Amino acid sequence: MEKSRSTESPKAPERLRPSLSRESDENQCISLSIDAAKKMLVEGTAPTSVILHFLKLATTREELDRETIRLNQELMVAKKEALESQARTEQLFADAMKAMQRYSGNDTEEDEY
Repeated sequence: MEKSRSTESPKAPERLRPSLSRESDENQCISLSIDAAKKMLVEGTAPTSVILHFLKLATTREELDRETIRLNQELMVAKKEALESQARTEQLFADAMKAMQRYSGNDTEEDEY
């Protein structure tokens, strides 16, 4: 026999720990939203927009979009590393040129001693 709703005690809202940063606050809200959407889907009370949102997440296109975003992030990291490497190479080249000039006796800077 199924329990009627009137005999169930209402669940008291869970007290949340205060967020330490904006990011943790956002993550907390996201988690609560997903929990609420999950509950609505299970109970069959989810609005069409919630259902469509999760259906969209299950599509192949969404998966490809996520993969594209991930690859673009990797590309940005690789470009940043290449620029940093190029700057280091240029500095090493400049240092080598100065050392060669000093070695050949064409040093334009005065000796320190």
